[in-house]
Amino acid sequence: MSFIWSLIVGGIIGWLAGLIVGRDIPGGIIGNIIAGFVGAWLGTLILGNWGPHVANFAIIPAVIGAAVLALLVGFIMRAFRKAG
Repeated sequence: MSFIWSLIVGGIIGWLAGLIVGRDIPGGIIGNIIAGFVGAWLGTLILGNWGPHVANFAIIPAVIGAAVLALLVGFIMRAFRKAG
């Protein structure tokens, strides 16, 4: 059950990051989950493990990390569309 809870929280984190930066994360729900997990890892690595925790995610660093990831993915996708 904790794995399913982690998937749900990861998806919500990815969705929130997309709302914050104003861009959809490619891949729909799966993309949001991946962005949530990778963003949580990145945010915790850079900002530390502080703030409220839900499903072993430090929410504030996770959302910030996922927002940075969403911006990077958006820039990369835009660069590939212009090049191709």
